[in-house]
Amino acid sequence: MYFKDIIGLNEIKKHLIDSVQKGFVPHARMLYGAEGVGKLPLAIAYARYLNCINPGEHDSCGKCSSCSKFDKLAHPDLHFAFPMVQKRAEKKMVCDDYLPEWRTFLSENKYFNLSQWLQYIDAKNSQGLIYAQESEEIVRKLNLKGYEAKYKIMIVWLPEKMNLECANKLLKLIEEPPVLTVFLLISEDIKKVIPTIQSRCQPIFIRSIESSEMIAALRNNYSLTQSDAHSVAHIANGSYTKAIENIESSDESRLLLNLFNRMMSASYSKKIKKIKEVSDELSKIGREIQKSFLIYSLRMFREFFMNNFNVPELVYLNTDEAQLGHQYSVAIHENNIEILEKEFSLAYKQIEQNGNARIIFLDLCLKLTMLIK
Repeated sequence: MYFKDIIGLNEIKKHLIDSVQKGFVPHARMLYGAEGVGKLPLAIAYARYLNCINPGEHDSCGKCSSCSKFDKLAHPDLHFAFPMVQKRAEKKMVCDDYLPEWRTFLSENKYFNLSQWLQYIDAKNSQGLIYAQESEEIVRKLNLKGYEAKYKIMIVWLPEKMNLECANKLLKLIEEPPVLTVFLLISEDIKKVIPTIQSRCQPIFIRSIESSEMIAALRNNYSLTQSDAHSVAHIANGSYTKAIENIESSDESRLLLNLFNRMMSASYSKKIKKIKEVSDELSKIGREIQKSFLIYSLRMFREFFMNNFNVPELVYLNTDEAQLGHQYSVAIHENNIEILEKEFSLAYKQIEQNGNARIIFLDLCLKLTMLIK
């Protein structure tokens, strides 16, 4: 990945390039911002530029031996840590055991989310984590002598998914890494990254993709009309990952919409049999999908609430979601929107803490029935 491959963010690209040209290379940066705005490809492009033998004014050369290895994400001084699931039967216990899948996935997807990655590695019901054992691997690799590049680089995707033991073991290494070692941490929820790690990194906020930047990319990559590209960009609200999902109507997007529709229909019916059926189905899908569903529900409630104000430019719903909005928006109002957000956010935390999904979703659906009566 090169800087040229990243949609928009020109001021951030310039800042990173200028810092390298001026010899200012912090030992640890935290790139944080919303999902789907290009933080990970930006980190990889920056890592490439740091080790490019003949860097240009605006990007890496693309021709040197370092760039050739970066093209395959196989540079010996480039390391990754990312959420994964341990599979003892397949002897997959640390991130390096997933490197072939990770490299293939990255080569096929520049913009993606955690759910898509976990689906790719067949995580099933498991939540993606960076386990305690990973810290030992990171310490071991970074204490080895560099192979050929100027910098050894460790990219940690989603440090908020670090096991607490793993995070604590890395504190000293992040604060005082070996000479010419760079940590790049990529966060989508910086509030969940432990403060002691945050304090050891230079933070860089990565803004959402501007509408004009998104429209240009969509028209170039998907041959959309100006009108269609504008519509998709509006709904995506700065996230290229969401834009891709909207265009390609991913299986997960359809699943979330269907489950949300069924939950709302069952709650409206006030029939306990239907409510129990929906809550049982929600309890049986994987933990990551359950969390995605709860986040999706929160978004839908917010959009339905805004829909009541009849200001279309403030509503971010695709065609199928808008149809549901016409049906259910009246049920989401100032008397219940805050309670709904509180209850669904609480359910998210309970699922994240491996609570009993059957009890959590039955309780949630019953509360929903009472709140939208």
